[in-house]
Amino acid sequence: MEPAEAAHVVPGRACGTCLMCCKTLTIKELEKPPGVWCRHVVTGKGCGIYESRPSVCRRFYCHWMLNPHLGPEWKPDRAKFVLFGEAPAGDRQQINIAVDPNFPNAWKKPPYFAAIKKWAADGAEQGRLVLVLVQIGARFIGVLPDRIVELGNLDPQIPMVLSRKPGPTGYTYEIRRAEPAPRAAERPELG
Repeated sequence: MEPAEAAHVVPGRACGTCLMCCKTLTIKELEKPPGVWCRHVVTGKGCGIYESRPSVCRRFYCHWMLNPHLGPEWKPDRAKFVLFGEAPAGDRQQINIAVDPNFPNAWKKPPYFAAIKKWAADGAEQGRLVLVLVQIGARFIGVLPDRIVELGNLDPQIPMVLSRKPGPTGYTYEIRRAEPAPRAAERPELG
């Protein structure tokens, strides 16, 4: 662990034998798709290239490592999914759940499913947009404050956007793919 990152890890927590991030996450630098074991995993030992692993792997810590409110049942090798995401920015937050494809319904089991739905609902009650994205291989599911939305197979590099609109019975929530930024050659020139 690098010193700056170690300061944020919950005291007493360590990855140990957990390698769930090495299976569920996409690692572009290693050409590793989601839902399959990284070719560098050494069964029973850990990362075979630990000393020279990419910086994306060096910097990564799941929410279980960083959040003292998540109990031992949330450790990824036990839960069969990895929680991660960015810190809240203004009134928006995204929580990602990368699920082991061998256990595609793990996130729907108690106590996880109730907590996951509550995160989205609590955000809405507090006036924040909390987008919970569940990824099972290339398949994505959105957990919105008012419903679960099957999104299908998506490119994880294209971000999703959650929005809300007032309606006669309260807010309605929509999830959509973000519009990709135009490439330099496609941008209109000002002049």
